[in-house]
Amino acid sequence: MYPSVMIVDDEPSILQSLSGILSDEGFEIFTASNGYEALKRIEEEAPDLVLLDIWMPGLDGIETLKEIKKDNPVIQVIIITGHGTIETAVSATKLGAFDLIEKPLSIDKVIVAINRALNYRRLEEENKYLRKKTIEKNSITGNSPATLALKKQIAVAGPTDAWILITGENGCGKELVARTIHQLSSRAHEPLLDVNCAAIPEDMIESELFGHERGAFPGATSKKRGNFELAGNGTLFLDEIGDLSLKSQGKMLRVLQEKQFHRIGGSRTLEMNVRIIAATNKDIEAEITRGTFREDLYFRLNVIPIEVPPLRQRIDDLPLLVDIFLGEIARQNHSVGKTLAPAAIDLLSGYAWPGNVRELKNLLERLSIMVEGEVITEKDIPFPIHSGEKNENAARMETSLFSLFRLKDAQKAFEAEFIRRKLLQNNQDVAETARAIGVGQNHIRNYLKQVQKISDSL
Repeated sequence: MYPSVMIVDDEPSILQSLSGILSDEGFEIFTASNGYEALKRIEEEAPDLVLLDIWMPGLDGIETLKEIKKDNPVIQVIIITGHGTIETAVSATKLGAFDLIEKPLSIDKVIVAINRALNYRRLEEENKYLRKKTIEKNSITGNSPATLALKKQIAVAGPTDAWILITGENGCGKELVARTIHQLSSRAHEPLLDVNCAAIPEDMIESELFGHERGAFPGATSKKRGNFELAGNGTLFLDEIGDLSLKSQGKMLRVLQEKQFHRIGGSRTLEMNVRIIAATNKDIEAEITRGTFREDLYFRLNVIPIEVPPLRQRIDDLPLLVDIFLGEIARQNHSVGKTLAPAAIDLLSGYAWPGNVRELKNLLERLSIMVEGEVITEKDIPFPIHSGEKNENAARMETSLFSLFRLKDAQKAFEAEFIRRKLLQNNQDVAETARAIGVGQNHIRNYLKQVQKISDSL
């Protein structure tokens, strides 16, 4: 398919000569003698590029350009003018013109400008496609109410420039959320740098973040640019921010407040223009109460809070996640894709997934390799997800509940079992369990006291 070019000029001789030359070069040509006719033909033909004369009776080139870009922003426009001025060029460029060529026209210049404009358009389309694929690859998968609410938050926060604090358990997808937000922002063409605050030694964190000059400390044999500098106008993702020491938090806060910093051992002031996205698996408010996290840094980071729900709170997404992960694993291993039997899916759906989506993906990868058949059955699911003891306990619990005569007694028995299981899911963490099930910590402690009394009486 040949690229299509529309020539808009009120001089018939230019329309005729340009049409002939560009047709010989392999372009499909449309013509219009004024702005009104051009706009009508653009609606009908949707050309790839418009050569637009700026001086025409009625609707001039600048007004025509405005209308083209308003309704068809992807169409490239090259302005042709016999009275070129700096003001005209600036005005046309601001309105979205790709280039400006002066009369008398040089055919070589016209062809070069057309090819440059069309190449630019192709690159734009490729970038949009790649960006769309990147967003799809990094997006949180699922259609459960919890996931849809999360996606809505991401869609609202992404295009803004606001700083974001992402919270959630390990393995639930905090990094995917950060990457999606970056791709939805106006900084998507700039770098996204990932800094794992928990993995950097305390004595190296300042150098990693802000950089250092040669000779700034023993071992600094060359100048190093830090992540704040390397990120430029992009996004800095500070993962596990809750693991920073109080000393490092103070230095971080100062930079975030002043939006400028120095390399270690340097005197030059560097401006900071990055977007900050931070993430943590810790309860920061509880850390503030314990005195291990600065409240002022928390308020600085927490402009838009986003909490990523654990897999057990969006378990309806599990079948879709299973299909996607098994497909990915098959492609990576160049093998036939495996499926899960319905009973196996039910078994996975009844598990608490303390390791969240990461644990699910690791399990499916292991099963894809170890199970010989194409269908993964309930019998293939390992302990602790598939446990005879677990099934016996569930049956025993059900028998015990339905053997009670009074509703009040059954409610108490169910509540006790519910709290017991939630404590197991949260590694006996009272604060986390209370937050997860929506009760006060004293409620959990009272349950534990009752358990201890029963144990002591035995």
